[in-house]
Amino acid sequence: MSNLISSVDQRTNIVGQNRLELLIFRLVGSQPFGINVFKVREVLQCPELTEMPGASECVRGIAHLRGVPITVIDLSQATGGKRIEDLKSAFVLVTEYNRTTQGFLVGGVDRIVNINWEQIMPPPKGAGANHYLTAVTKVDNKLVQVIDVEKVFSEISPVEEEVSEELKSQSRELDLSEMTVLVADDSSVARNQVKKALSSVGVNVVLVNDGRQALNWLEEKLEEYGDDFAQKVPLLISDIEMPEMDGYTLTAKVKANPELSKLHIVLHSSLSGVFNEAMVRKVGADQFIAKFHPDELASAVRKWMSTN
Repeated sequence: MSNLISSVDQRTNIVGQNRLELLIFRLVGSQPFGINVFKVREVLQCPELTEMPGASECVRGIAHLRGVPITVIDLSQATGGKRIEDLKSAFVLVTEYNRTTQGFLVGGVDRIVNINWEQIMPPPKGAGANHYLTAVTKVDNKLVQVIDVEKVFSEISPVEEEVSEELKSQSRELDLSEMTVLVADDSSVARNQVKKALSSVGVNVVLVNDGRQALNWLEEKLEEYGDDFAQKVPLLISDIEMPEMDGYTLTAKVKANPELSKLHIVLHSSLSGVFNEAMVRKVGADQFIAKFHPDELASAVRKWMSTN
């Protein structure tokens, strides 16, 4: 337990500093890719895989880890690349996010780097709508591509995106037409899921791609609305992993501003576990919700928008 507490303390120290730890890996070839260490539960040499009849062609099989079956997805194939053929030299990233545990097959694993979110940039414009990147950065003068694993997993195993009819009916009792919820998320899949869920219960939604855009938007609206700001914009829903400014830093900056501090903040993230819970408390967010459950999210929105 002491080791666990020490690990929590070590990682929570980066909160407010806009930093993350990035695991660098390869798929097929030398191109480096990255994933937030907080998503990764363990990294292991590819174990023996059991075929899964009827599964997506990107699912290479099931790994039995300490008696627990884990689906293993070929991350190269799932993102439109070549199939990883040499399983003996391959690795599996066992990830825990979006309330599930799954494995991603990768060609090789390099190292973990500590980096500032300001060095993480959105994908270049002109890349089209079908790419699998949420961000890019440079490590040792090499371009590292951060893969949108939420998009990968949603294509292979789609989640329920509809709010229940019962909750829609309950929401009709509230008039939310004069209020706006700001949603910050770097994943286009996640942004669309949230917008679809909240729009179905009558909530006006504004979408931005990262924490810096969110803070700029809030400051502009504060100047526009003045004393009416808290009534007009009662709630921010923010992802945690975002380029330029992450959700932790965004929350800390909002709560440190007396004119914005009354804004309710829900951190809505695929990250989970004790490390994340400690960070959420430290920055002063009002609530944490793991992605993605439309009824839970819509219920939280109704709660915080009706308490202003």
